[in-house]
Amino acid sequence: MASLLDKINTLISANLHAMVDKALQSNSVAVMDEYIRQAEDNLDKLEDATATVGGEVKTLKRKADEYAAQAAKLDHDIDALLQQGRDDLASAAQAKYNTSQRMAEQYQQQYERQQAEYKTLLEAKLKLEAKLTTTKQEREEMLALLDLAKSKELTVQTMKSIDDIVGSGDADIARLGESIRGRLDKASARSEMMAGRLDDQIDEALGKTELDSQLAERKKRLGMSS
Repeated sequence: MASLLDKINTLISANLHAMVDKALQSNSVAVMDEYIRQAEDNLDKLEDATATVGGEVKTLKRKADEYAAQAAKLDHDIDALLQQGRDDLASAAQAKYNTSQRMAEQYQQQYERQQAEYKTLLEAKLKLEAKLTTTKQEREEMLALLDLAKSKELTVQTMKSIDDIVGSGDADIARLGESIRGRLDKASARSEMMAGRLDDQIDEALGKTELDSQLAERKKRLGMSS
C-alpha cells in the first residue's frame, strides 16, 4: 500500500509546467501521453485499493459495535446476577465481559487506523483524478499549439526551436503558452479546494457519529434507552 501511495503522490506532484515546456521544446506530446498512461494505470490500482480498505473499515466497525453491544449486555447481566446472589454466574459473566470489552477496544482501534488510511486513499484518488483530467485537457491544447507553431516555422526560418517561439519569437503563440500555464495554476487550485471539501465532509460525518454516541450515552444514564 505504501509503495502505491508513493507512486500516486509522485504523479500528483508532477510538474505540469515542466511537461508543457518539454512538449514545446520537443515538438511532441509524448511526455504527456506517458504521464496519462501511468496515471490511468495507477488510478485503477488506487480505486481497487480504496474499495478494499473501505470494505475493511465497514467490517471493523461492525465487529467493534458487535463486541461493544455484547459487553453492554454482559455488564447489565452481571449486575442482575449479583443482585440475585448468583456470584458464580456473575464471575463467569464478568470474564466474558472482560473479553468482549477488550475485543471491542481492539476492533475500534483498528477501525480508526483503517478509517484514517481510507481517508488518505480517497484524497489521493480525488487529487489524481483532477490532475489526470487537467493533463488530458492541456494535451489537446498543446496539440493545437504545436500545429500552430509548425505552421509558423515554415515562414520563420531563423527560429531554432518551439521554445524560442514561445519565449520571444511570436506574440500569438506566446500568449497561448501563457494561457496554458494560467489554466494549470487554476486547475491546481481547484483540486486543492475539492480535496478540502472532502475533508470537511468526512469530518462532519465523523463528528455526527461522535455526537450521536454521546447523546445515546446520556439517554442511557437517564433511563431513556434499553
